[in-house]
Amino acid sequence: MRPLLLSAALTLALALAVPLAGAQESKLPDIGSSAGELLTPARQAEYGGMMLRELRNYGYLLDDPLVDDWLQTMGARLGSNSAQPRQSYTFFMLKDRQINAFATLGGYIGVNAGLVLTAEREDEVAAVLSHEIAHVTQQHVLRGVERAQRDQIPILLGMLAAIVAAQQAGGNSSGDATMAAITSGMGLMQQRQINYTRSNESEADRLGIRTLARSGYDVDAMAGFFERMSASMRGNQGGYSVPDFLQTHPVTTTRISEAKARAEQMKKDTVLLTTEVPGGVRQERVNPSDPALSDPLVRRSNPLLPASMQISVNSLSRGSTGQFEWARERLRVLSADTPGDVIREYESLQRAQKNGLTEPQRYGLALGRLRNSAAAQASRDLAELLRDHPDNVWVALALGEAESRSGQQAQANARFETLMRQHPGSRPVALTYATILNEQGGREAGQRAQAMLRPMLSQSGNDPVFQQRFARASELAGDTTRASEAYAEAAFLSGRPEQALIQLQALKRQPDLDYVGRARVDARIESITPTVLEMRRQGIDDPELDRR
Repeated sequence: MRPLLLSAALTLALALAVPLAGAQESKLPDIGSSAGELLTPARQAEYGGMMLRELRNYGYLLDDPLVDDWLQTMGARLGSNSAQPRQSYTFFMLKDRQINAFATLGGYIGVNAGLVLTAEREDEVAAVLSHEIAHVTQQHVLRGVERAQRDQIPILLGMLAAIVAAQQAGGNSSGDATMAAITSGMGLMQQRQINYTRSNESEADRLGIRTLARSGYDVDAMAGFFERMSASMRGNQGGYSVPDFLQTHPVTTTRISEAKARAEQMKKDTVLLTTEVPGGVRQERVNPSDPALSDPLVRRSNPLLPASMQISVNSLSRGSTGQFEWARERLRVLSADTPGDVIREYESLQRAQKNGLTEPQRYGLALGRLRNSAAAQASRDLAELLRDHPDNVWVALALGEAESRSGQQAQANARFETLMRQHPGSRPVALTYATILNEQGGREAGQRAQAMLRPMLSQSGNDPVFQQRFARASELAGDTTRASEAYAEAAFLSGRPEQALIQLQALKRQPDLDYVGRARVDARIESITPTVLEMRRQGIDDPELDRR
C-alpha cells in the first residue's frame, strides 16, 4: 500500500509545485509582473533541488550514469538553443513507466521512463523536452507560483511534511493519514485543473518547436508524438487510465493541427544544409535568419553557397545523439519491476517482431540476464554484439561488468582501462569501472577507484552516484575521512540531510582530522544546517533516525 500512496501523494505534490498544465491564467502577466521578485533564481533552484532530493529519497529517481549522460547531452543541446540559453537546467529520469514529463522551479525537468519507452525516436523525446524547456524560459511555473503566492510554497513543503509524518504513524493509520494529507490538497488541485486554459501550453508548443528546429531535430516530431498519444487515448476505452502526460498536457485536434502547421511553415523557411561529421556527412534543414545560428564560434559550412549566404552550424550541438535506441533498452531493463519480468518482456517482443530482436534489444536482453545472475551468458551475448559494434560504449561497459561478475576480473579490468584511455573524463566509464572495482574489493582496488574518481571530485558535488562510489572506494583504500565526507554527501543528495549532518558532526569529533579537513567539514555543516532546520520547521523528519 505504501508505494501506491506515496505515488499518489508525490504526484499531487508535483501537480501543486508544477502548475504548468492545470494552474495557468488565461492571460500572461504583463512586463511589470512581480514573478521574479517572489522567488529569486537562487531560491527557485533551492526548491527545485529539494523536490529532486525528496523524489530520490522515496526511490522514484532512476540514477544511471549512461542514461543520465544521454539525457543531459540532449537536454543541454536543447537548452543552449532555447529562448534563454543561459538558463541552468537539470534533467532527471524517473523509474515510472507512465508517460509523463514535467518542469518545476529552478529549471528542473523530469522525464518518466515510460515516455522514452513509448517514443519511436529521439526527436520525439526532444520535442517533449523542448516543450518543457519553454515552460521554464517563459516563467510559466514561476507565474503560477505568483498567482498562488499565499499557498503554493506552504503546500509544496507541507505536503512533503504530511507524507513523511503519515508514514511514521505506522499500521493502518499510516495509510489513512497519508490519504488525509492527499485529500487536503485536492480542492486546490481540482480548481487549478478547472482554471486550465490553452495559452501557456500553446506558447510552450510554439517556442518548443523553434528550439527543436534550432537543435537540428525533426520539427514534425512534436505533432507526431502528440497525435500518437491522442490516438492511444481514444483506443483505451476499456477501462485504461489516461496517460499522465495527457492529463497535464491536454492534446486537442486544434493543438495538433497548429503544431503541424508550424512544422510545415518552418520547413518552407529553411534550406537543406550538408555538413561533414565523423564517418560521413549529415543533412539537415536550417533557417538562415535564425539568430541561434549567428554564433561566431560555430563552424560555417556548405562550400556550394556564396560567402554572403553561408550559414553557421554548430555540428557538435545539433541533431540526434545517436544513442536513443540503446538508452531506451537500458531504461526498459532498469525500470522493470524485476529482472525476470524484463526477460519475459523481451521474449514477448521476440515473438511479436517479424525479424526478432533488434541489436539494441539484444543489448537490453543481455542486461536483463546480467541482472538476473546470468553473467556468463550475458558476457557471451555482449561479446557477440561488441564484435558488430566495436566502438559502442554502452555495450563495452556492460561486457566489462559481465566479465567481472562471471569471474574474468583481469580481462574486465583490462577492458575498463582501455575504455578509460579512449574516453578520458567520461562519467559513465569512470563510475561503471569504480562500481566494478568496489565490488571486487580490497585495498588495491579501492585505491585505483579513488585515484580514478578524485579528479572528478570538484565537479561532482551534486552527484549522489559519484559520492556513493567515491565513498566506498575511499573506505576500501583506508581513507576514512574522505569516505565519511562522501557518505554524508550521498545522504544529503538522497533526501536525508539530517543523517548527513549527524555523520559530519561525528566526523568533526575525530581526533585525527587535520586542519584542512576540519575546515571543509565545518563549512559543509554550516551549509546543511539551514536545510535541516527548515525541514524540521515544516515537520519533515527522517523516519530512519532513531528518536527514542
